[in-house]
Amino acid sequence: MDPKLDSEPERTKNNRAKGDRSLPSSIEPGRCALAMMTKAPRSGLVKTRLVPPLTNSEAAELSLCLLRDTIANMKEVAARVPTDLVAVYSPASSEEEFDELLPESFSLLSQSRGALGDRIFHAASSLLSAGYTAVCVIGSDSPTMPAETLDRAMAVLRQPGDRVVLGPADDGGYYLIGLKSPHPRLFQDIDWSTDRVLRQTVDRADEQGLEVQLLPSWYDIDDARSLNRACHELLSSNPNSGYPAPHTRDYLERLIKAQSRERIWPVT
Repeated sequence: MDPKLDSEPERTKNNRAKGDRSLPSSIEPGRCALAMMTKAPRSGLVKTRLVPPLTNSEAAELSLCLLRDTIANMKEVAARVPTDLVAVYSPASSEEEFDELLPESFSLLSQSRGALGDRIFHAASSLLSAGYTAVCVIGSDSPTMPAETLDRAMAVLRQPGDRVVLGPADDGGYYLIGLKSPHPRLFQDIDWSTDRVLRQTVDRADEQGLEVQLLPSWYDIDDARSLNRACHELLSSNPNSGYPAPHTRDYLERLIKAQSRERIWPVT
């Protein structure tokens, strides 16, 4: 008998066969999942609110940089905290793109159909059903989010008792939600993509008597105003207090040199 056929496949730290991106077959008790909702960085399909000032191809390239910095930030957190990393991706046809882009430590989970709330809930409930004690869901467009914020979210979720952890975004939404149990009501009757999302989510938690822990406010890079803020934090003489986001910083520097500061980062 061929020994290759009779041997066990090489396995990763997540107890998966090497090259397998599915969720782990067995999960240690008390382990958390840190999941990133992300979209393939294709021109014309991502960061369309940044067009203008960017072109579609520039917005797609920036989206790729945001994604790479978020991945690096997540990896640093996982090196300190017992956490499994998951990319919840769309569209479904982009699995090979993410397989090439992501480090081996990441699992892949395809996003469900439906509104944003439906997709976040499906991701969180799928991971909890798989055996994780808690789940943190973030986006891929907050590359400068302080790593300490993610550490804090994980620490709160490891405490006894049910709760929801929310990271308030400056635009009235949230950049992070952490859950220990599926709570579909948190995602119902929410005016998604408005400045009412965070307040309405807290209201839904209050309806269920669910404890809410709020993290420090941060922001997503998704329009000209937040792009300006990112340029100021990453490129000015006063560095930001968050994650250094080297991919995003380097791309913005190159873009400004090749184009003009006035288009990308106008003086205010």
